[in-house]
Amino acid sequence: MKPYVAILRSRFLTLLQYRAAALAGIGTQLFFGFVRVMIYDGFYRSSSGPHPLTLDQVTTYIWLGQAMLLLAMLDVDKDVAVMIRTGNIAYEMTRPLDLYNLWFARAVSGRAAPLSMRAIPIFVVAGIFLELQKPSSAGAAALFAVSLVGALLLAASLVVLMTISLLWTVSGEGIYRLASPLIFFFSGLVIPLPMFPDWMQQWIAVLPFRALIDTPFRFYLGSFNTTAAVMALLHQYVWIVTLVLLGRLILTRGLRLLAVQGG
Repeated sequence: MKPYVAILRSRFLTLLQYRAAALAGIGTQLFFGFVRVMIYDGFYRSSSGPHPLTLDQVTTYIWLGQAMLLLAMLDVDKDVAVMIRTGNIAYEMTRPLDLYNLWFARAVSGRAAPLSMRAIPIFVVAGIFLELQKPSSAGAAALFAVSLVGALLLAASLVVLMTISLLWTVSGEGIYRLASPLIFFFSGLVIPLPMFPDWMQQWIAVLPFRALIDTPFRFYLGSFNTTAAVMALLHQYVWIVTLVLLGRLILTRGLRLLAVQGG
């Protein structure tokens, strides 16, 4: 375990050096968050029908989404992609480490470092000036933290799975172009999932993507009763285990068929 923790820590500290990119991201996410809040404000003002979320809840949901945007902006590990294209993955296979665990540690740090640099300032600014509500209770805050860890692990498992696909596809553009719209739409980042029609709810509830964004946010808002909270956490962590096992299975098969040319 120590080697993987060391890799996670060293890459986390390395990625913390990209402060200019984080500042640019903070400004961009605040701007688009403000635009989205205005859109929903206009929608609520022009509608008199019942809504699954209040305007204050939607506003909080949006700012949480802007703060946690990187949990849904998933792509292949670019460094590993270069290793696969150049054949340097052969060196990775000679290390006395489990290759899946190595890539998973990289994926966790690759999400956690830029996320922390962007999320904390957005929380502060949105909480003081932009009507981001506090968690509904101390229990809701605790469950939000637990679910947020699950969302980070789920995001890492999806990143590793997408990266493993490069053993067959070489270029990561295809899987990225296919996965990004699905993740954005069905995670709740574009439209809060409670606002989807009833006939879609049962399908959305099964997919893993809601556990990236919607599940932690619903804990934050205090939307779950005890039974629903247990089921939401179970859904989240079952998908983590499923994707990790699937990734390991596909990686094992891919390495068996791997051929490195040149030298």
